[in-house]
Amino acid sequence: MPHPVDVPPAVLLPRLASALKTRQAVSPPEWASYVKTGVHKQRAPSQIDWWYMRSASVLRKISLLGATGVSRLAAEYGGKRDRGSSPYHARSGSRAVLREIVQQLEKSGLVQPMKKRGRRVSAEGQKLLDALSRDSLKELAQTRPELQKYL
Repeated sequence: MPHPVDVPPAVLLPRLASALKTRQAVSPPEWASYVKTGVHKQRAPSQIDWWYMRSASVLRKISLLGATGVSRLAAEYGGKRDRGSSPYHARSGSRAVLREIVQQLEKSGLVQPMKKRGRRVSAEGQKLLDALSRDSLKELAQTRPELQKYL
């Protein structure tokens, strides 16, 4: 049984994003077109459907990390802030964006809260991740035979 860690994120995330979009599990709020994804970024995302891609990435991250809170996710999505001639310093990503995504995933039943430990992927969310991982790996195995061992 393939796990989401067995499939490259570049292959899994677009499929997962389109699945979240068709299920209407998440939807971008009104302010999504104006917001930056972190203080280390200079501009808002230029991709049209970036909210669905970030939601898919958050669902995959929660699956890989286990019980995770918004602060940990913000650290995962952070980066280096350019401070001019001063050295770079690490900054966390936008917690408002991540909080909204996690709340939408929880409302759709793909993520469930754990008492005082954050949130984890629910059985329905794991089922979706496993199914998409299996389909992605089958498609990849046709072109790359070394991936047959994961099926």
